[in-house]
Amino acid sequence: MSPRSTNPGGASRVCRRALLGTAVLVALVALAGLTAYLTRDGRGSSKAPAPQASSAASSSPTTAASASSPAHGSPGDLPVPPSTHDPITFGKAAAAALWSYDTRAYSQHELLAVLHGWLTSETKYADTASVDALVPSRVLWKGMAANGQFATATVNEAHFPESFTQALQSDPGAITTAYVYAVTVSGKQSIAWNGSPHGGAENRVTTLAVQCRPSQTCALAGVLSAVAP
Repeated sequence: MSPRSTNPGGASRVCRRALLGTAVLVALVALAGLTAYLTRDGRGSSKAPAPQASSAASSSPTTAASASSPAHGSPGDLPVPPSTHDPITFGKAAAAALWSYDTRAYSQHELLAVLHGWLTSETKYADTASVDALVPSRVLWKGMAANGQFATATVNEAHFPESFTQALQSDPGAITTAYVYAVTVSGKQSIAWNGSPHGGAENRVTTLAVQCRPSQTCALAGVLSAVAP
């Protein structure tokens, strides 16, 4: 996994990350593109989320199962992406999936393979490395599995970052290049293991890049390196 300047695979990852960053920056300065998407005439308009639903935070905690429709049906289940055109709904489900794991039920490789399935099929926008970075390494996973460690997630709320919404008037059409939306999700990750069924918990917050083209259901583009409030 150690990157080298002569590694063409590493170079391609850098290129994809740069493209993703560009797409998200475009999204952050073009929320008006979202308004155009939500209120557009013609195809898919009935599937678009209402603006107030997308921008408002949920009023009560949402479990991984209900946030993802379902991401995890029960502990031990691998996460299943929801079929939705709403980036907020998808962002909640993706965060729940990324914060959850169960070393008792499946391998690290199986979890990675499933999470890769959440990514957009447009490889130039899919930042696989940012997703892989959130999954424990094979060596660490092996040790965790020996202790029966697992984690569950609770999603509290999700919203478009303030920088996204403040740029409403910047460029109405810019977002239509990639239809990538920045979604900041907050919640809690609870970790338990053999002999400690209640384990511990910590608050989590992350900003995801979610691609929702009008003609396709949402998919994950990647995880931003810094949280956008």
